[in-house]
Amino acid sequence: MDLTQIFQTRNPVIGVVHLLPLPSSARWGGNLREVIDRAEQEATALAAGGVDGIIIENFFDAPFTKDNVNPAVVSAMTLITQRIQNLVMLPVGINVLRNDALSAMAIASVCQCQFIRVNVLTGVMATDQGLIEGRAHELLRYRRELGSEVCILADVLVKHARPLGTPNLTTAVQDTIERGLADGVILSGWATGSPPNLEDLELACSAAKGTPVFIGSGADWDNVGTLLQAADGVIVASSLKRQGKITEPIDPIRVQNFIEAARQGFANPPDLKTLSSMKLR
Repeated sequence: MDLTQIFQTRNPVIGVVHLLPLPSSARWGGNLREVIDRAEQEATALAAGGVDGIIIENFFDAPFTKDNVNPAVVSAMTLITQRIQNLVMLPVGINVLRNDALSAMAIASVCQCQFIRVNVLTGVMATDQGLIEGRAHELLRYRRELGSEVCILADVLVKHARPLGTPNLTTAVQDTIERGLADGVILSGWATGSPPNLEDLELACSAAKGTPVFIGSGADWDNVGTLLQAADGVIVASSLKRQGKITEPIDPIRVQNFIEAARQGFANPPDLKTLSSMKLR
């Protein structure tokens, strides 16, 4: 996966558009126009703040289905993706929660998006939706059938989940890349808003052997400069919202502050002794 070719930078910051509840979800409010308007506002705020890419996900559809979402969700996300692409000139990705990778690939391929996120590509994870099994074999064959070049970013030991057994992080990263054929991997903390620790990021990068490693949660302007010393890019949502609250819309000022902190970290990396001694929350 060539990050410079896709994002025009070696170290992309990808902002998340959290869609309001979609048709058929538990909290669907019956007004798709409202969902579209909010999504367009957030995408515009992210672009104005300087992110390098956007990922669209049905975040407020919780409680999520384990794998296959309702066709109305796919239709709505396709429509919204096209609307956002008409507004901003940025690479766009798709994440269909909880783990509907086939639908994400379908939307991304039809809309000519650049990437998707898959929470469980390989292995088995115990989640609040039950046991989720990776279906890399289906997804990779489906991508081939579609003639698609959409990149697959896959979570390793994804947040809000626990693996069956006690897998080694290095092995999990290697399996996701070498056996699951992920184009990039994502490392998160234990939950939304919780960052991965620096040691795990360093282990993941070493195991990835050049495959891009993304921070998947918990980055803010206080820690992103340091976290990005051990990762290739970051996917960020919570800290860009008004007052840092996940339910609030994107705040373009917070986006600008985050981007500035990330770029500052790249421009002035800490020395190895300082980096290894830092304790991140």
